[in-house]
Amino acid sequence: MSFSLPFKYITADELAEIIKSKPASALKDFAVVDVRDSDFAGGNIVSALNYPSDTFHATVDELVKKLEPVPKVIFHCALSQARYIELFLGPKAARIYAEIRAQQVPNPSTAQQVYVLRDGFSGFQSKFRHDPELIEKFNKYYHD
Repeated sequence: MSFSLPFKYITADELAEIIKSKPASALKDFAVVDVRDSDFAGGNIVSALNYPSDTFHATVDELVKKLEPVPKVIFHCALSQARYIELFLGPKAARIYAEIRAQQVPNPSTAQQVYVLRDGFSGFQSKFRHDPELIEKFNKYYHD
């Protein structure tokens, strides 16, 4: 029995390249969905949408509608590990989103690829925390 995930992984460097590419723009060419809860206040990837894990099930329908025309959707939590997919919220949210989208948008106008940020926000901020084009509102209190 083979099991395939409804998403692919993307590295911090690949995401940084997407964000910095011109004329790529958030919510037109890509969307970053951050499912962290209160730790979102300690900084985030520029233009990230915060859909906290504790309310994700209640808001996923809205998110599917909002992101319907976006070709790349990148999910992350603090770590975005897949070994225990149900424990790490980035991969779990990406899976739920992809399943709901397949139900609600059977004939999408735009093909969409769903990604999970490898190593999550922790990995991304450790590499790019000093780059204001990539990270905003960073507070080291939350991350050191």
